[in-house]
Amino acid sequence: MHVVDFLAGSVGEINNIGALGVVVGYPLDTVKVRIQTERKLLGAWQCIHTIAKKEGVNGFFKGLTMPLITVSISSSVTFGTYRNCLQCLRQVRCGSLEAPTSKSDIFLAGLVAGVAQVSVMSPADIVKVRLQCQTEPYRPVQGSGLLSKPKYHSPVHCLLTIAREEGMLGLYKGATALCLRDGPSFATYFLTYSVFCDWLTPAGKNQPEWWAVLVAGGCAGMCGWSIGTPMDVIKSRLQVDGVRKKRYNGIVHCISESIQKEGLTVLFKGLGLNCLRAFPVNMVVFATYEMVIQLLHKSL
Repeated sequence: MHVVDFLAGSVGEINNIGALGVVVGYPLDTVKVRIQTERKLLGAWQCIHTIAKKEGVNGFFKGLTMPLITVSISSSVTFGTYRNCLQCLRQVRCGSLEAPTSKSDIFLAGLVAGVAQVSVMSPADIVKVRLQCQTEPYRPVQGSGLLSKPKYHSPVHCLLTIAREEGMLGLYKGATALCLRDGPSFATYFLTYSVFCDWLTPAGKNQPEWWAVLVAGGCAGMCGWSIGTPMDVIKSRLQVDGVRKKRYNGIVHCISESIQKEGLTVLFKGLGLNCLRAFPVNMVVFATYEMVIQLLHKSL
């Protein structure tokens, strides 16, 4: 097992630039989640206007603490699993770690990495989504002089409340949809990055220039989200289902019910926002990861 790859994945995300990418992209993520889960919202601008008017700037950053805490762990699992799985596939296919990597190896390793990080991602993601969709403000209780509080007071309170009311499995609500999102999405993500790096590497060189890594990372993020957005919609709907009203009996029922009432286009709600956020964020992710892994290989 190559521990360096797990370390590089972690360091690449806790780097100040990586954390900044999460913060900068978070308002768009909040808008995307609201659009996906609230049928009354017809578009991004209406959603932005509604949040700004009723909840203020803080409304765009609800639940931000959770992804900031867990992003380095999930990134470490993703990149570490990917690189080690790649090594195993090369060993099985060719009997040598020095053998060239095939595109099918990259696709399969990305698929495994995407599914593997769900174990870490799912509890954090449901807390994030529940807080993003919580629109109830603090209101004065008539005649008491007290304030009525929203259901969830903080990320930790949300986590504990879900575990208490829905059991530990409640923290993995929507995990199947998350696997179906992240497996194919990360497979496409890593494959796209590899293909673009190959295209942009000058003849006679083994590695692309840094500008090429940035372009490849950005394009990989957009392609990954293009594949993952349909299941992202279903995942978000399942995660908030039952907070106010129970609508869906499972992933298949959620898909059929959503398409029946809103048409096939419902599966692509938030696609533009996902791609807009994915390009700059994943430019930073891959550039930082490649830089850190080179430094770690030199020092170890």
